[in-house]
Amino acid sequence: MASGEIALGSAETLVGTAASETGLVERCRRGDAQAFARLVTLHEGMVFNLAARLLGDAEEARDLSQEVFLQVFRTLDRFEGRSALRTWIYRIVVNQCRNRQRWWRRRRRDRSLPLHELTETQEARISTAHGEEGPQQDLERRERARGVQAALSALSFNHRAILMLREVEGLSGDEIAVALGLPAGTVKSRLARAREALRRRVLAAGNGHCERVRI
Repeated sequence: MASGEIALGSAETLVGTAASETGLVERCRRGDAQAFARLVTLHEGMVFNLAARLLGDAEEARDLSQEVFLQVFRTLDRFEGRSALRTWIYRIVVNQCRNRQRWWRRRRRDRSLPLHELTETQEARISTAHGEEGPQQDLERRERARGVQAALSALSFNHRAILMLREVEGLSGDEIAVALGLPAGTVKSRLARAREALRRRVLAAGNGHCERVRI
């Protein structure tokens, strides 16, 4: 297949997805309960996974996920469609997680929480691997990924959030700017600082493969 055909197919898919999303949102706004249930089904995995990795607690993430969709339901009329619905929901998740951590701090419950295990696909995105891997290479990659997860859990909330959105969720710089409510330039500089903070954490932990870690 020619590259032009691939690009055309991708563009058609994006247009179709956007049109389908717009229709779903409009049905939700008209009070269609089945449409909102569909919206929850489409996004509940993403909401829970991101919340669990930002909070480091599965039970808290489940509770927060319900709050996120309650806010989505209450504020869907404010969604203007200038970004993807998914990106708009990312912003709600991040804000809810930030508020939850502030609540913890006020009640002296703030603590360093371990990140949940990433999936194999997400591990592969965090830890660079080229070509086919043998058993030893696969073990080394998994060890590096676990080291990165430990380092991530020690970062500030803002640094962890921007790294998760970029490296695990795969958002573009512009999408992150929308999700975090930041100027594009701030996203770029904060991402650079977050990566450097992560690199230093990995070095401090004595990971000899830190030069091969990308996040």
